Amino acid sequence: MADDKKDAKAKKVAKPAAKKETKAKKTPAKKAAKKPAAKKETSAKGKEKKADAKKPAAKKEAKAKKAAAKKEPAKKVEKAPSAKAPAAPPVVKASARYVRIAPRKARLIADQVRGMHIEKARALLQFSPRGAAQPIHKLINSAAANAENNHDLIGDEMRVASITVDEGPTLRRFRPRAMGRATPINKRTSHIKVALTPVED
Repeated sequence: MADDKKDAKAKKVAKPAAKKETKAKKTPAKKAAKKPAAKKETSAKGKEKKADAKKPAAKKEAKAKKAAAKKEPAKKVEKAPSAKAPAAPPVVKASARYVRIAPRKARLIADQVRGMHIEKARALLQFSPRGAAQPIHKLINSAAANAENNHDLIGDEMRVASITVDEGPTLRRFRPRAMGRATPINKRTSHIKVALTPVED
């Protein structure tokens, strides 16, 4: 009986000791398990911080590239000599100012002559009964002479590209009438411009 009691006491004493050993064994394993996870978390946070630090630098680099692209002048594209537009035909001009005829009457003749070959225009003006035909005829002859002397062109191979008649200053006069009255007379003037170009073959 005494031996049985001793064995029971020994078992009781042994049990707490075994429990302590198991606890001691378990705690390092738990701590060891917790430490790598904490390290992983800190390393992940460090990477995020580094990425955040890199982002502003990347933005600054992108802004600097854009500014450099804006400052650089655009390169001019050189066209081939064959791609050049054909030269415009020369335009010979002549003008007559303060012609003593009303613009409304001169425009009737100018509309007939516009766009015609110079020989046809001369024939039309030579035999026209209207008073504006004479100053316009002289003006076309003057433009043809300008083409020959100033531009080395043939005066008889031109056409009337444009002809315009603008209003000049009006001369105001008065005519005496019955019972001491006076009626106004407006003597209108015109500015006529002619432009000739060579006839295209």
